[in-house]
Amino acid sequence: MTRPSEVLGSVVGASEREQLDTFLDYLRDAVVRKARGVSEVDARRSPVPSGSNLGGLIKHLRWVEVGGFAEQIGQIPAAELPTPPWTDSDPEADLRLGPDETLDDVIGAYQTECNRSREIAAQHSLDYAPQGTLTLRWVYLHVILETGRHAGHTDILRELIDGSVGD
Repeated sequence: MTRPSEVLGSVVGASEREQLDTFLDYLRDAVVRKARGVSEVDARRSPVPSGSNLGGLIKHLRWVEVGGFAEQIGQIPAAELPTPPWTDSDPEADLRLGPDETLDDVIGAYQTECNRSREIAAQHSLDYAPQGTLTLRWVYLHVILETGRHAGHTDILRELIDGSVGD
C-alpha cells in the first residue's frame, strides 16, 4: 500500500499530467481499498444520519467519471453510455446500491469507467476543450476534488463500520 507522502514524493518534478494522473489514480485506488473486505450488508449500511454508504459512494464516483471524462471530454453520445440510475422521482439513486447490485458489481463498474477515463484523457492535451469551456485540466481537477472528498468519506465510514483505520 502506498502512503500519501510517497505518492506526493513520487511526482515531485514530474510533468503536470503525470502529477494529475498519479494523484487521481491514488484516490481511485483508495476508495476501492476502503470498501474491499466489507460484507454486502456493511456496503449498504450507513452509520451516519446522511445515509452515506460505501457502495453508494463508489457507485456515485463512477458517474462522476462518466460525466467528466466520457461526456465532457470524450463527447460520447448518451446512447452509447450506461444508463444513469437516477430518475426525476429518485434523483439520488446513484448514491446507494440497488437491490440486485453487489459491492463487487459497483467496484467493477467504477474500475471499468476509470479505465475508459484514462484512455480518453490520454488522447488529449490538458488544454483540450471540446465545447470551448471546460478543459481536460478542469475535468481532472474536478474529478480529483470529488474523488478526494469521497475518499475521506469512505475512510470515516469504514472506521465507523468495523474500526478499520489507515490507508
